[in-house]
Amino acid sequence: MQLLEGKVAAKHIKQNLKEDIDLLKKKGLVPNLRVVIVGNSPASLAYVNMVRKSFNKEGVNADVLKLDESISEDQFISELEKLNNDNKVSGILIQLPLPKQINTSKIIKLINPNKDVDGFHPLNAGKLLIGEDTFIPCTPYGMIKMLEEYDIDIEGKNAVVLGRSNIVGKPISLLLMEKNATVTICHSRTKNIKEIASKADILVAAIGKHNFVDESMVKEGAIVLDVGIHVVDGKLKGDVDFENVKNKVSYITPVPGGVGTTTIAMLMYNTVKACKLINKTN
Repeated sequence: MQLLEGKVAAKHIKQNLKEDIDLLKKKGLVPNLRVVIVGNSPASLAYVNMVRKSFNKEGVNADVLKLDESISEDQFISELEKLNNDNKVSGILIQLPLPKQINTSKIIKLINPNKDVDGFHPLNAGKLLIGEDTFIPCTPYGMIKMLEEYDIDIEGKNAVVLGRSNIVGKPISLLLMEKNATVTICHSRTKNIKEIASKADILVAAIGKHNFVDESMVKEGAIVLDVGIHVVDGKLKGDVDFENVKNKVSYITPVPGGVGTTTIAMLMYNTVKACKLINKTN
């Protein structure tokens, strides 16, 4: 068993961005991410602090727009429009979930597609579907980069994705297909989910249930990517029962230290890309 450590891929992603960041600075441009948070979620605030720390090390700005949980949808849209029209803001990341008085789908459609570093806008999602260059959601993109970093060949592999969210499940399925894997998507209505998972060469666990994937669901020598994040007894855990699965697989991502680390690196990649795009520079 070999750990797929996010820091290895993240280091190379950031190194490859250095030239672009330096070129932008010579033109007086600094990539600038604006993270919008509604309310006081400790998990969201902790994540944003991690993003800011990581970005600042590489000379990329990450600022926070913190809004009150009682904000109306109209007020939220007004704040979003300011960010859309601010030339100093390269990328916009809206921390989900939003409170019930705000229509999340409506808000995502109002983000400037050229600043949509999460890749959630329908225009960017559509481009991903048909294989055009676009902003790719950071977590799935980071997983692909991690597999590439460890020279893991995806072509011809049977991949099973547990979860069908717009954030992870659907985009990672498209990216794996783009790399010529044969992909099966499982979800809450899938029958024989354990049997299907146990035949996967590449298993992506993004189902949102702690320790959902046990050793009976994992093929000998499989590659396992764990997207889950759960706080259990004060510690971060994933969707995979790591201790009981690790000795059966060839590669596995730890939690923490796996997928989350590359997610932040790809967020930086998308922020730099957005800065180049909105300033029409190569």
